[in-house]
Amino acid sequence: MPRSVGLGNLAPKRVPKGVKTIPTPYLKADAMYLKHFYLDCLSHSSYLIGDEQTGTAVVIDPQRDIDIYLDEAERQGLTIKHVFLTHSHADFVAGHIELRERVGATIHLGAKATTEFKFTAAHDGESMQLGNLRLEFLETPGHTPESISIVLYDEGQDGNDPVAVFTGDTLFVGDVGRPDLLASVGVSANELGAALYSSLHDKLMTLPPATIVYPAHGAGSMCGKALSVERSSTIGRQLEENGALQPMTQGEFVAMVTADQPSAPAYFGFNAGLNRMERETLEIAMMSGKKPLLQDELLELQLQGAQVLDVREPEVFAAGHIPGAINIPLTSRFASWAGTLLDRERPVILVTEIGDEGDGTLRLGRIGYDIVIGYLAFAFAWDAQRTPLTTVARVTPDEFRAQREGDESTLVLDVRTCAEHAADKIEGSVNIPLGELRSRLDEVPIDRDLVLLCKTGERSSMGISLLQGEGFTRLTDMVGGFDAWTGVDSESAPTCQLS
Repeated sequence: MPRSVGLGNLAPKRVPKGVKTIPTPYLKADAMYLKHFYLDCLSHSSYLIGDEQTGTAVVIDPQRDIDIYLDEAERQGLTIKHVFLTHSHADFVAGHIELRERVGATIHLGAKATTEFKFTAAHDGESMQLGNLRLEFLETPGHTPESISIVLYDEGQDGNDPVAVFTGDTLFVGDVGRPDLLASVGVSANELGAALYSSLHDKLMTLPPATIVYPAHGAGSMCGKALSVERSSTIGRQLEENGALQPMTQGEFVAMVTADQPSAPAYFGFNAGLNRMERETLEIAMMSGKKPLLQDELLELQLQGAQVLDVREPEVFAAGHIPGAINIPLTSRFASWAGTLLDRERPVILVTEIGDEGDGTLRLGRIGYDIVIGYLAFAFAWDAQRTPLTTVARVTPDEFRAQREGDESTLVLDVRTCAEHAADKIEGSVNIPLGELRSRLDEVPIDRDLVLLCKTGERSSMGISLLQGEGFTRLTDMVGGFDAWTGVDSESAPTCQLS
């Protein structure tokens, strides 16, 4: 009897926070097993494919913490022998080194890749046979020069038509990969945009319409500008619905995919380079972050230049925090904001709720920020009598409206993106996106009362913590952000909490 390919018959032994297992109801096979993992806070998809006839499994685009794949493979009676990177990812550190070290997996990348470690090159048109499964490689440059897509065939069913294609960052659901991320190293966006057009039109768009599309990212990723919340699709649906695949000339396509791309976080170049390097495994890198610190030790390390990263919720941070601490809540898009706001050349001390220190260290490790030197569980270990805490004033939208009726001298500093601010804003507000705040401090008046505002209240708390570290004192946080101001009941950005 054929069985559904997807979640399997047993619940995972352990799944890290934020990792969701996504059913794949389209697929049925006698000897094929496929599981889709999704990491919300990095909008990242990875895949485990197994051939049950040979007991062999491969992982495509793994996250750095790899136990989820090892546990699932063991549960299904599979052995992971190969790991594929569709390209050198910029927004997370992949787990290829970890899989090589733990289980001896062979690393595969596109033939145009250059790395410090040994890998097997996947050339255009070549394939790998795993029992009845065949993985065929397509070189699909555009997002990066070495990008590949992997086409999956099941020869035990109908080997002539592909079952699925794993497109990396070449083709997303609703969008295509951005071609501008390598401009800083001399590869032009126009050149890669033209290559992307050919990869799509000459290769991916020629696959049968029923072919399932499994990309490396979903909505929220900065690797494209219009990604869908849907985690998979088909070639046929994308030909109908994806604006980037509609009829147009190469010139029109290049103009479209190079225009209005969001600013890439500062850590993207660092991660892309790290994914090409021989490096320490996550297990080794996390060891220094396990050290509990006493109050005096933290203060001494802070004087020596360590960054204090408070990962508690904004309302808890506002009630009292260590002077100079940066607030990035664990429930936010933590890794992305940490990569944007932290200095990766300086060590980090985590300030957490009891039990959260390991989660913070892990999630920094997912972007290669192996710089945690210890932690302090705040409620348990801080004596405010010896070292007073800093607080943050908070105001509700109704309270602020009442204040403005008699006095409009307070400046609203909106730290949302330019697009968010342009779409709707508080009259008279000044917009400096959070990611640009540190570099634009000269535009922020230090001698004026400021109310910081974002969408829901997470980014404004981060912004206030940055400004406090620069000596600003006349700061107030808008509770609930712009959504509360307009009365919108909206969901916050994807987090790393299981749902």
